[in-house]
Amino acid sequence: MKLPARYRYLFLSALSAVSVSAAGKDIEGNQKNTGYWLDQRGTVVVDPYGLCWRTGYFSKDLALPECDPSLVPPPPPPPPPPPPPPPPPPPPPPPPPPPPPPPPPPQPVPFVLTITFGSDELFDFDRAELKARARAKLDDLADQLQGADIKSILVVGYTDGVGTDAYNDKLSEKRAVSVRDYLVSKGVNPNLIDTQGRGKRDPVASNATKEGRAQNRRVEVKVDGSRTIVR
Repeated sequence: MKLPARYRYLFLSALSAVSVSAAGKDIEGNQKNTGYWLDQRGTVVVDPYGLCWRTGYFSKDLALPECDPSLVPPPPPPPPPPPPPPPPPPPPPPPPPPPPPPPPPPQPVPFVLTITFGSDELFDFDRAELKARARAKLDDLADQLQGADIKSILVVGYTDGVGTDAYNDKLSEKRAVSVRDYLVSKGVNPNLIDTQGRGKRDPVASNATKEGRAQNRRVEVKVDGSRTIVR
């Protein structure tokens, strides 16, 4: 570096006043070359302009940041911060609720059905053949029995008190059989049906009056079974 004459004189005077060296020491005390002049304290000598005084050994590799910052490579950037830890896994979903209990199986409900038909509704006088309107009534009964678990059906015929016991027993039995045969024709199992002819027995009214005798002429159908109720 070239200095103006007046500063060169001052700088040379300063150098003559102190002992400077271009040699430094390593950590074991051995002399080593440096790229700058050092004073006795080991401080780099600067000129009046504040510029470090280089030695003949100076090279770019010996540049100091405080003297020649443009020649010193910048320090490496700090390492990037570590990535944040991964978020904790989401909690497991709650277990599904238990399924609702199954509905109870359908339960059979037992029943006993007793239907009384007036003989005058079902038959003509002294006859055992069913009238037309009698079939309609028995159709309704057969419909009620559909889907039911039938255990037994008892058909019992009765007469009023007019006539002999033998005659009334036979007539009441024939009428009970007529009702049974019609129910079988509607799909009722014949093995489930029993018939009885009770004649003038078990009256429900007095045979001394016309109205009482009409009540006693009857056919009773008693059904014992069960029906499954689906809820």
